Amino acid sequence: MKRSDRPVRLAILLLAGLGLSACATPPAATRAEAPARPAWALVIHGGAGVMDRETMGPETEASYRAAMQAALARGRAVLDTGGTSLDAVIAVVRGLEDDPQFNAGKGAVFTADGRNELDAAIMDGATLKAGAVAGITGTKNPITLARAVMEKSPHVMLIGAGAEKFGQQAGVEQADAAWFFTERRWQSLKKTLKEKGLPVPARPAGVGPEPVPLAAADMPFEDRKYGTVGVVALDNAGHVAAGTSTGGTTAKLWGRVGDVPIIGAGTYANDKSCAVSATGTGEYFIRLGVARAICDLVELKGMSLQQAADEVIQARLTALGGDGGIVAVTPDGQVAWSFNTSGMYRARQVAGGEPLVGIFKGEP
Repeated sequence: MKRSDRPVRLAILLLAGLGLSACATPPAATRAEAPARPAWALVIHGGAGVMDRETMGPETEASYRAAMQAALARGRAVLDTGGTSLDAVIAVVRGLEDDPQFNAGKGAVFTADGRNELDAAIMDGATLKAGAVAGITGTKNPITLARAVMEKSPHVMLIGAGAEKFGQQAGVEQADAAWFFTERRWQSLKKTLKEKGLPVPARPAGVGPEPVPLAAADMPFEDRKYGTVGVVALDNAGHVAAGTSTGGTTAKLWGRVGDVPIIGAGTYANDKSCAVSATGTGEYFIRLGVARAICDLVELKGMSLQQAADEVIQARLTALGGDGGIVAVTPDGQVAWSFNTSGMYRARQVAGGEPLVGIFKGEP
């Protein structure tokens, strides 16, 4: 080899070595591995609002915590056995609709004219199919009717008498006004109407006369609570779904519809981003498109689920003067909740993890 060729050959060998080094697989200990997706995940809410332990009392607090644990158990039973996220949503919400502690189905609040008018929605993140109903008065479980709209009709939303007729034809279980009635909600209506100087309507047929004296359980203790119920779920196949159900707000005006059945406002699910169920003053959630906004931040801005939830609830909703909260889950297993009120009934669990239940702000 000529002396003058040595620098060139050394340079070639050096470059070759760098190339091999760049292509080599780093040791396993130095590789950053993404956490494994949990087999399933479940996040539930039972309403947000002004809540404090002193007003609620220990027995009532324990009762609500037990109800949220039971809701988790219903969803877990579906997901643990390979059921779909949609089936888990139905199992959880139907149980909450049947629990008079919550403002959905039995135990729903009353409108100004003394009726229970119910709204519900469900959405499948895998297909973007959705079903919603509003102004329902005779369907025992509105979430079941919402699913029937999604699966058995070409529509997304049906309202009022038309939705009821469709439900009857689809075989959805019906109920009369007495099923939904609770004395506590009726007393809350009377109190609200008197404060507003509005007349109190006659008691619904079939519920009997007003008890005298009223039992402690019949007295409203949370006038400023939005008892919407909802759940988001992730199943073994990696699909998310969301479902929400509500009786609206006490003494609401004729025909008022909130955010729950508005897809993208109170309910939304998309396997490309997340699933969200909301609770709060619906008019604000509609204006902001809260549920869709959170999912867009996850999909389009690359935010974590918790960051996206806090951006919309703690910043945007609060700035607009709205109040309430959300629960959410992503297809990769992130779970989150966020609320700007003093409390929100909430529970969550992922496969292999312990259940977590909270009510007041400051809890985990």
